[in-house]
Amino acid sequence: MRLRLGRPDIARYSDRFDVPAAEAGSLSVTWMGVATLLLDDGSCALMTDGYFSRPGLARVAAGKLSPSPVRVDGCLARAKVSRLVAVIPVHTHIDHVMDSALVADRTGAQLVGGESAANVGRGYGLPEDRLVVAASGEPIRLGAYEVTLVESHHCPPDRFPGVIDAPLTPPVKVSAYRCGEAWSTLVHHLPSGQRLLIQGSAGYVEGALAGHRADAVYLSVGQLGVQPRSYLDAYWNETVRAVGARRAILIHWDDFFQPLSKPLRALPYAGDDLDASIAVLDELAGRDGVGLHMPTVWRRENPWA
Repeated sequence: MRLRLGRPDIARYSDRFDVPAAEAGSLSVTWMGVATLLLDDGSCALMTDGYFSRPGLARVAAGKLSPSPVRVDGCLARAKVSRLVAVIPVHTHIDHVMDSALVADRTGAQLVGGESAANVGRGYGLPEDRLVVAASGEPIRLGAYEVTLVESHHCPPDRFPGVIDAPLTPPVKVSAYRCGEAWSTLVHHLPSGQRLLIQGSAGYVEGALAGHRADAVYLSVGQLGVQPRSYLDAYWNETVRAVGARRAILIHWDDFFQPLSKPLRALPYAGDDLDASIAVLDELAGRDGVGLHMPTVWRRENPWA
C-alpha cells in the first residue's frame, strides 16, 4: 500500500465555515483548534482543554516537553479570557491536557476531569480544592453551567493508552500523556437552557448517551478518515443522532503541530483523511436533517441559532 502524500485542502470546504456569529453579550462558543472550546455568556465562562502550546512535530519527537507560558498567555489574551470557572480536558493526551493546568492557574479555574487529569493538575502544583474528579453521568454545577461527563472511548488507534496514575510534572515525553478517561462532555447553560455535546475524540461507547439531549454537537473527526464506513455510521448514531442534535460542527481536524499564529491546515493524509470523513458525514447529516459545519477559529459563534 502506497503512502498518500499531501493533505486535504481546507479551502474546498469554505462554505462550511458558516456557523452564525454570536450577538454581543449572548452565550457563545469559540473554537481555538483541536478540541479547545470556550463557552462564555458574558459573565461566566468555561473551557475544554486549553491546548495552546502546540509544539512542532520535530520537538515532540525529540524529547521532553513543557507548556509554553508565552503561547498560552498570548492565546488567552487574544481570546479575551481572564477568568474561567473550569477547564475540562476531554482526555489526557498531550494535544488536550498539556496546558490545562497552566490555563486553570492563570484563570482561577477548577480543573475538572478524571483521575488522570487530576494528576496533571497535581504535577503542576494546583491545590486539591481546585481539582474536581468527575463520576461518569453525574452532573457538576460550575457557575452558570451544569456539566455532565459521560465515559467514552478514544478513537482507534490510541497511541498512548492507559492512565496517568501519579502526579505528572513537565518536562516529560509525549508518551507520558496517556489517554486517561475519555469523555463525552455535555454542557447545559442554565440561564438560557441551551445544551451542547462536545465529543472531543472520535470514539464512543454504545448506548452511553441514551437519554441525553443536545441541540448542537462539536464533533471530533480526528482519525475518523482511516476508519471503516461501519465505524463512521456507528459513531454518528451514538453521538449526533443519540442526542437529537440539529447541528454538528466538526473539530479536531487541524494539524496541531502548527501554532495558532499560523493559518490552520488539515492533518496530512499520512495520518487521517478529512475528505473521506466529510463525504460520509455529509451523507449521514443529509439523511437525518442535520446541518454539518466547521467552526471559524477565534470567532464567537452561536451553534444554536
